[in-house]
Amino acid sequence: MIDVEPHVDHRGYFARTWCAREFAEHGLSERMVQGSISFNHKAGTLRGMHLHSESFPQTRLVRAIQGSTYFVILDLRKGSSHFKKHESFTVEAESHRALYVPAGVALGYQTLEDNTLIYYLMPEFYTPEYETGVRWNDPAFNISWPTAQRIIVDRDANYPDFRVD
Repeated sequence: MIDVEPHVDHRGYFARTWCAREFAEHGLSERMVQGSISFNHKAGTLRGMHLHSESFPQTRLVRAIQGSTYFVILDLRKGSSHFKKHESFTVEAESHRALYVPAGVALGYQTLEDNTLIYYLMPEFYTPEYETGVRWNDPAFNISWPTAQRIIVDRDANYPDFRVD
């Protein structure tokens, strides 16, 4: 997770949400070329688990800028000591926190409020032919989601069972 450091005064605050120099100092991808948003009408909307194929890996920096969401990251990097393990984070827009998702790590989320807006920064231009994913409820990962209410598209609901090639 990445926290902002707000400079507060009587008007409100100002906070930097991205700094290439600081990311480079921590060995993180510091080149971002595209920003995107995902608006979700209803609480319970579940998107994911998405990532890009090994031939065109993509890092993502995501944050809730309106509402709140439950993010899940799933390590699918072969050879990683965390392979097939996941972590989850609840993020409210008011926290201004961001989640750094390395290449090879799948991202999914479920919205916790109506009208939730997610902001993405990416170091590569979106290329849909390289997008792939794994099923949100695949027994290989045993991911717990916060609410039984789910609004999900067929693509995300119907990824095949995970297997290592």
